Amino acid sequence: MTRTVRNLAVLLLSAAPLSAQSIFHLTVRDTIQPISAAYIERGLDAAAQAHSPAVLITLDTPGGLLDSTRDIVQHILQSPVPVIVYIAPPGARAGSAGFFILEAADVAAMAPGTNAGASHPVLEMGKLDDVMKLKVENDAAAFLRAYTERRRRNPDVAEQAVRTSKSWSDSEALSLHLIEASSPDARSLLASLDGRSITRFDGTVTTLHFGGATLRDLPPTLRETLLSRMMDPNLAVLMLFAGALLIYLEFNVPGTIVPGSIGTLLVVAALFALHLLPIHLASLAVLIAALVLLLLEAKYPSHGALAIAGCIALVFSLLTLVNGPIPEQRVHWSVALAAGLSFGLVTAFLATIAWRARRNKMLTGPAALIGKPAIAQTPLAPTGQVLVNGELWQAQLEPAASPVATGAQLLVLSVDDLTLTVRAIQ
Repeated sequence: MTRTVRNLAVLLLSAAPLSAQSIFHLTVRDTIQPISAAYIERGLDAAAQAHSPAVLITLDTPGGLLDSTRDIVQHILQSPVPVIVYIAPPGARAGSAGFFILEAADVAAMAPGTNAGASHPVLEMGKLDDVMKLKVENDAAAFLRAYTERRRRNPDVAEQAVRTSKSWSDSEALSLHLIEASSPDARSLLASLDGRSITRFDGTVTTLHFGGATLRDLPPTLRETLLSRMMDPNLAVLMLFAGALLIYLEFNVPGTIVPGSIGTLLVVAALFALHLLPIHLASLAVLIAALVLLLLEAKYPSHGALAIAGCIALVFSLLTLVNGPIPEQRVHWSVALAAGLSFGLVTAFLATIAWRARRNKMLTGPAALIGKPAIAQTPLAPTGQVLVNGELWQAQLEPAASPVATGAQLLVLSVDDLTLTVRAIQ
């Protein structure tokens, strides 16, 4: 279904008035994740439908998820339209996953003042043993070599980005045959490539013709922009906790509707984002255990010991919840600390109030009168009228009690229909 919708969007886009020499321009300034991979795939499909002479991808990324990187590389290698990956503007980088994408392009280019490399595979949770570490490293190196050789670049040098986390400036990458061009901007890059012959991944030789070509920007859709922002694990965690508190507010003040609706929307959006991110299941179990500890504090007062343990467990679970390969795809310690402590303390406090409220006697209706003091307004022998909370009630003395006079101090024992049973206070 998703593929059908995407193809329909591509057909609608290609039906718009386009020059035959329109070069599709995609811009990725974000981490590499499923949303950015879908955006690049959409752009490549649109360029193929429009028979564009090339696709230009301007890239600036710290890296990202390996699965999404493999998807992007696969689509670039299979693209019927030549793909140019350009690291820009000055100060940009193609770190980690970005270097794999750069080397997959038909033409790899960098702007002055940029760098690329540092692609050693990283796993945040736990320390790999030597054998598993070697397997992961060899797999990443083989993946890179598999297409770097066919792109007629230097596979031995490129492999150093995986083996030793080596990174290169634009001039170094050009001299080491990791890229084909270095240019200050996109237009000068296209001008320098006009008329150049390139060898496609399937071995065919193609000459690039950009004379009179115009750049056609293909920005991310609103959906892609929103989903890309949600892929920030820090934002996902804050949305999850804010939504949970709003839902709790709805339960305590039923009928308000707005907090419950917004809270549900935030929780669903946060769960969707976390579903796309690499979640560490052990951390998820610790998060659930932390919530249990906070709830137990309300039922079994421990002078705050259970609440403190729950808050610590909550902060630790948030720090390790998202198993991202780069810092940008992990929960920052400040967010984990702030969200964990505040949510933990608020949850423990609200749960304690709710538990105490359940144990308290009723504060409304006739049952709320039990235990209240009363004053006899008429003699009770054994029935008469009493004053309770400023109201007159019909009352009777408890069985075998001695009569009392007007003005006697009484205590309400029970309520039967609209008649109170009272006892004289000695």
